[in-house]
Amino acid sequence: MTLTAGIDVGSSAVKMVLVRHGTEGPQLIARRTDKVRHRDIVGVVEAGYRTLLKDHGLASEDIAYVATTGEGEMVSFRTGHFYGMTAHGRGGFELAPDCSAVLDAGALHARAILIDGTGRVTGYRMTSQCASGSGQFIENISRYLGVALEEVGALSTRAHSPEKCSSICAVLAETDVINMVSRGIAVEDILKGIHQSMAGRFVKLLRAAGARNHKVIVTGGLANDTGLIQAMREEAERAARSALTFVTHPASVYAGAYGAALWGHYRLEKLGTDRFAHAQPNPS
Repeated sequence: MTLTAGIDVGSSAVKMVLVRHGTEGPQLIARRTDKVRHRDIVGVVEAGYRTLLKDHGLASEDIAYVATTGEGEMVSFRTGHFYGMTAHGRGGFELAPDCSAVLDAGALHARAILIDGTGRVTGYRMTSQCASGSGQFIENISRYLGVALEEVGALSTRAHSPEKCSSICAVLAETDVINMVSRGIAVEDILKGIHQSMAGRFVKLLRAAGARNHKVIVTGGLANDTGLIQAMREEAERAARSALTFVTHPASVYAGAYGAALWGHYRLEKLGTDRFAHAQPNPS
């Protein structure tokens, strides 16, 4: 049995997982999220990793490989680093092996990733637009509306007359929302309209990457937003040219960290454990 760790360092949160590798394949045995909230991100990673190990009765030497992704190159105790698209592709595939595409919807951008039958990336496209299609935008809007971020998805699904945002610019989109509030538009309809706007852009992004009749697993920070998932399914039904199916997994938010840990184990198998025996100092 071998244990690997995956650490996905994002702009708003750090996601960590522990993975056990044995004869029955990889098992995701632990996961943790720490919000950055303007704190020293290196300190957040180190404290979170120490706590993760302690909570499961493990020491740093029990982990054969610490794999990072995202902005994880700043992590001093990493064994190796993997590109975010590669990590999300592999992690998404492990969570949903019947999927041939991944939509990584994060705090600052989105990526449409095509994968083969092993989880390797075969094509991709990234958003180049303003942040109104991002998790950070949703967080800002929820704060302005006085709604807990965890409630956004459920509220959106209860909308009756969605009011769609007209702009792709985050600043102008926020102005749209302010105008909606002043006109007495219900919070549910505002959130649904935002989700519809984002869904339209995400479906176009997937089509631009070459996805047509693909099953897509949504990963990243927005993967738990049920309102967004519903809006993307509705948008895919309207866009007859792109018969896309959207799915999520309870661990979708951790797909990047999971994929990094899986690639770390792959590298161990290829190069041998001796190659990395002294590669990872203790997080101080």
